[in-house]
Amino acid sequence: MVAVMRVLVYGGGSVGLGVASCAIKAGADVDIIAREATVRALRERGLRRTGIFGDYDAGASKFASYCSLEDVQGVSYDYILVCVKSFDTCTAAQELSGYKQLFGEQARMVLFQNGWGNAEVFLSFFERAQVYNARVITGFRRVEENTVDITVHADSIHIGSLFGGDSACVERLCELISKGDIPCNVTEDIAGDLWAKMLYNCALNPLGAVLDVPYGVLAESEFTRAVMNSIVGEVFGVMAAAGYQTHWQKAEDFLEVFYSKLVPVTAEHKSSTLQDILAGKKTEIDALNGAVIKLAEKHRVEVPYNRAVYNIVKFIEAGRS
Repeated sequence: MVAVMRVLVYGGGSVGLGVASCAIKAGADVDIIAREATVRALRERGLRRTGIFGDYDAGASKFASYCSLEDVQGVSYDYILVCVKSFDTCTAAQELSGYKQLFGEQARMVLFQNGWGNAEVFLSFFERAQVYNARVITGFRRVEENTVDITVHADSIHIGSLFGGDSACVERLCELISKGDIPCNVTEDIAGDLWAKMLYNCALNPLGAVLDVPYGVLAESEFTRAVMNSIVGEVFGVMAAAGYQTHWQKAEDFLEVFYSKLVPVTAEHKSSTLQDILAGKKTEIDALNGAVIKLAEKHRVEVPYNRAVYNIVKFIEAGRS
């Protein structure tokens, strides 16, 4: 008899609730760490998921939710899914490291986060073999404190290790998420996947935020295409200088797929950076174009287009926060 998996979802935002809904539906024993208002709503009304993968309602009795790890007692988790914003990575890693008694000997940390550099932060607190990354290009939108809507889905969730970890360790998690309706696969090239997403996000996220238009509109104009093409070219230059690779050898190869396949399936989507700005929240721009700039400075590569959109977003962010 296969033991029921115990899963901790650390972060009750849209991605956290979306992934939690899959694990709950698939029969895992799930605990969610979230803000007080979210925990209250989950305890009162359960967790609801709507959208392109169908509706699913998990009653409050099917999972547990807490405001703090301090409230969790007598549990040993198999997987810890980190679903916080990239700017909270250090805080999350530090807090989780203070509760290692909650993690089983074979427990794995899986980072469901945007951007580049999150895994390196976790290495300051956990062993390399424990830390995995997830590449997510599914659109989650929280419409109520306890309700997440899945709006778009470009490809399966991919999970893998940047540090040579055994992919077999996350196979059961991938099976669990897939059983809960969102396709999920193990990958041996998570770095390539993460940089592919970085290319997509660095081109679309800041520009969509600055201009307040959906992604499809950005791809229709020769003027915004010129900016995005330059951003992508700079990211490829930084990757080459830093010794990273993705699924395309040249910027032109990526851009062909970008405009013909990637943008069309998310044409109506508006930038998460824009949504954060409108809500008066801090954005994740530092883990996107900001991470590119940081690597560029380290390897003495010029990235004027990335720097320009980064600076504009930071200016808007400062004025709206």
